[in-house]
Amino acid sequence: MRVYLDNAATTPLDAEVLREMTLVMESCFGNPSSIHGHGREARSLLEKSRKTVAGLLHAAPSEIFFTSGGTEADNTAIRSGISSYGIKHAVTAKTEHHAVLHTLEDLEKQGQIRLSYVNIDSKGNVDLAHLEELIAQERSFVSLMHANNELGTLTDIEAVGEICERHGALFHCDTVQTMGHYPHDVEKLKVHFLVCAAHKLHGPKGTGFLYINHRVKIAPMISGGAQERNMRGGTENIYGIAGMAKALEIAYRDMDEHHQHIQGIKSYMKEQLETIPGVTFNGETDPSSSLYTVLNASFPEMEMADMLLFNLDISGISVSGGSACSSGTSIGSHVLEAIGVSADRPAIRFSFSKFTTREEIDFTIIKLKEALGV
Repeated sequence: MRVYLDNAATTPLDAEVLREMTLVMESCFGNPSSIHGHGREARSLLEKSRKTVAGLLHAAPSEIFFTSGGTEADNTAIRSGISSYGIKHAVTAKTEHHAVLHTLEDLEKQGQIRLSYVNIDSKGNVDLAHLEELIAQERSFVSLMHANNELGTLTDIEAVGEICERHGALFHCDTVQTMGHYPHDVEKLKVHFLVCAAHKLHGPKGTGFLYINHRVKIAPMISGGAQERNMRGGTENIYGIAGMAKALEIAYRDMDEHHQHIQGIKSYMKEQLETIPGVTFNGETDPSSSLYTVLNASFPEMEMADMLLFNLDISGISVSGGSACSSGTSIGSHVLEAIGVSADRPAIRFSFSKFTTREEIDFTIIKLKEALGV
């Protein structure tokens, strides 16, 4: 039996998405920037996909810009947002994805910004009072993710948006883990930038988008042709974009059903893990404050912690893991280190999808207990 429980890293391509992409690959190969018939056909498909994405987010099509994925979208929002508005202060959390952390750290090293870190608690929750304190004195750029990719802890981005609006801060939110799992209504959210990577919601790799609120005007990060309304040079990935639009459409169509199924799988996994002595959970696990696709657990100390993941892999079980960063090394999870998880305990992130079954959970628990000698 082969079990895939690493859906926070990437998800399998949905069969409907594959069919959509195959049709496009077979019939629509023109360059959307060309003015002849083949080009116009590609342009029509591109704009149809843009309207689909925009409609689901309650955005205007002119606010959606296609990218190569989440990392490019994060970099564009951060680098161009800070540069275009001359912002000298940025705020983030030490639990953010490296696409955000490393980008902001680079800008700080280059002397372009002063970087502050908002306080977080032992479960990865953002201290909103401290956030307000940090941005009260000067115009700032705030980058906080909706759901942590390792812990699953959700941030109240509505509250963050309200705080940012009060103090004139630009708010960038990495929604890579929640796009397609929760509805995002940009008419209600006070956010300037949202991010999507299609492969996190059963779409193709190498495709994503950046939502930029129409009130925000930034310079492009990638220069070239006039593609994406002069915001992102380079011929658009028509096949990937069509697949992403289809994947997001399916995700919104079946969201309630998938939420119920995956939450049930996560709750069942947690119950089964609790039968293993010494297991604890990292991040929020309450359904109201935790991403339903992610469960992070720490296991008792063991001499060769890496062997736990190795043994699961040998058994055909794919998961992500690692302990907190050890002192003096860069190996391990910066997220677990930031919330104070012991570096001596192996941790595993189990992440689920609409395809995950209880039988797969049962098999995983059996193999885990064997590996742990329980």
